[in-house]
Amino acid sequence: MQDRIRQRAFADPRREMLVQFGDAARLMRTYFDQRAREHGMTRAQWQALSRIRDSEGQNQADLADALEIQPISLVRLIDRLCEQGLVERRQHPSDRRQNLLFMTNAGRLRLETMSALGAEIAAEVFEGVPLAAVEGLIATFDRLKCNVRKASAAHAGRPADPRGPETRAGGQAEALPREAASSAAELTEVRRHAR
Repeated sequence: MQDRIRQRAFADPRREMLVQFGDAARLMRTYFDQRAREHGMTRAQWQALSRIRDSEGQNQADLADALEIQPISLVRLIDRLCEQGLVERRQHPSDRRQNLLFMTNAGRLRLETMSALGAEIAAEVFEGVPLAAVEGLIATFDRLKCNVRKASAAHAGRPADPRGPETRAGGQAEALPREAASSAAELTEVRRHAR
């Protein structure tokens, strides 16, 4: 019955996918938070720790941009990671206004545990989904992210983000709501945490 209601509400399957993206993103965020709490972390801390590992020595402003959060929110997040002994701030050698972020040995060990958890979550989330379908989803999400960046830039009157192709075969890019864009980011995070 619910499927028939959805079919009538969304004659265009792309609109149905927007709803599905939002639902999947919400469910994955909730599940990631639940599982991260089992290890004394939040999903946001896990993401920050992963990003610091990938770019040790970056400053807090760059990390805030990468995580798409406000710098003041990141400061509190990094404070908690420092209190847990997982990350340390070091003063920039030539700019005393900047702090650079580095993982501690305890942070590396915690991230190893979290990476194993990420692999477990990825196996659960993609159970029954063939690898070829997952690879197709990755390509689709990459295209969607590019389209969203392009549409967002166009609506804001900025040049398009250089992180993706500038054209899309087959028509105009449609802007995705924040929830839909988040699901693409969530799939990327599933892939990152599975490493």
